[in-house]
Amino acid sequence: MASGRDKTAGGASGDAGRDADRKARLAEELRANLQRRKSQARARRQGAADTRPDGLSTGRHKKD
Repeated sequence: MASGRDKTAGGASGDAGRDADRKARLAEELRANLQRRKSQARARRQGAADTRPDGLSTGRHKKD
C-alpha cells in the first residue's frame, strides 16, 4: 500500500507542469548567478592589488 499521491497517477498532471516550470526557473537563476560571479572574479583580477591588511579586524583600536 502506497501512501501519498503518485505524481504520475491521475489528477496530478498540473504538478508535472509546475515542476518543469520551477526547474527551468531555478536553472535560469543558477546560470545568471554563475555569470555574475564570473564577472566579479574577472573584475577583481583586472583591478588594482588589494591593499587591505591581512586578517580580519577585531574592531578594537589600539590606544597609546
